[in-house]
Amino acid sequence: MTPLLTSITNHQVRLAARPVGLPTAADWQHTEEPVAEPAEGGVLVKVLALSLDPAMRGWMNEGKSYIPPVAIGEVMRAGGIGLVVASKNPAFPVGAHVTGGPGVQEYWSVAADQIKRSGMARIDLRLGTVTQWLNVLGMPGMTGYFGLMDVGQPQAGETVVVSGAAGAVGQTVGQIAKLKGCRVVGIAGGPAKCEWVVKELGFDACIDYKAGPSAVKDGLKQHCPQGVDIYFDNVGGEILDTVLTRINKKARIVICGAISQYNNTTAVQGPKNYLSLLVNRARMEGIVVFDYADRYPQAIAEMAGYLKDGRMKSKEDVVKGGVAVFPGALGKLFSGENFGKLVLEVAAE
Repeated sequence: MTPLLTSITNHQVRLAARPVGLPTAADWQHTEEPVAEPAEGGVLVKVLALSLDPAMRGWMNEGKSYIPPVAIGEVMRAGGIGLVVASKNPAFPVGAHVTGGPGVQEYWSVAADQIKRSGMARIDLRLGTVTQWLNVLGMPGMTGYFGLMDVGQPQAGETVVVSGAAGAVGQTVGQIAKLKGCRVVGIAGGPAKCEWVVKELGFDACIDYKAGPSAVKDGLKQHCPQGVDIYFDNVGGEILDTVLTRINKKARIVICGAISQYNNTTAVQGPKNYLSLLVNRARMEGIVVFDYADRYPQAIAEMAGYLKDGRMKSKEDVVKGGVAVFPGALGKLFSGENFGKLVLEVAAE
């Protein structure tokens, strides 16, 4: 073992209990363990930054889903970017930058037989910054791209409505829809986010759902006079119900998330206006990004081109303080406090 590795301690955050409602400090356990040299074919990665996503709340719950829940006592699942610091695998040399699922910890050790399953892949920082690789070029960007293009199937001239418009997925969806020739209306919380979505990202309009009880209803009437062809839903709840009253014939509703429902202590409420799907011969379909893993390079190449030529922008809200501040940083997602893609900086290079 190199002298450098023997002196390193890996700090981790593990799931201590399944949260009821919003996660609290009691739901987490902070642990540490020594860092070990990788075995033959293995790789040791220093984690630089972690992606904090609404989906993490679902991963904490017991029950059947598209991915097994995080086990009690397990390092909390999280996507991230890191730097290879020790390697016995020629595909991942020391100094290479990688993406994957390191979890909430400072060092990520991946055995040879776990590399493919872990999603570890090399990334090129010439295409985007570390934080952009967790946003437009990462899981949120892939979710937005394939959710819109494969499930939504936008056609030039159609009207696309995006909730959570200033968030990680929403900002990508809206910009791609504009690039494909659509009219785009965002829904976001607060005047600052709405102004940014219109002035910086180029949305045609943005509805501030915090502006009053009828803000979304009135905003859709004003900004979508011809109805809604595609609704990309990141929030669920009342906003989904309201949009369903405005959809056109053959509309597509892309169900990406329902952040308004994630911390409910009662049963999740489904859409009350679902019969609008019948009347309008519309469809509602879910998007789980992992289904498209083999096509990520295609989307990354396209969106890296948009970033490079300035046709696409990205905004990241970076929290500093390392894994110790993870519980509080995660809470920003559910208060709506974050502005842009929420990223936890674990270490500088």
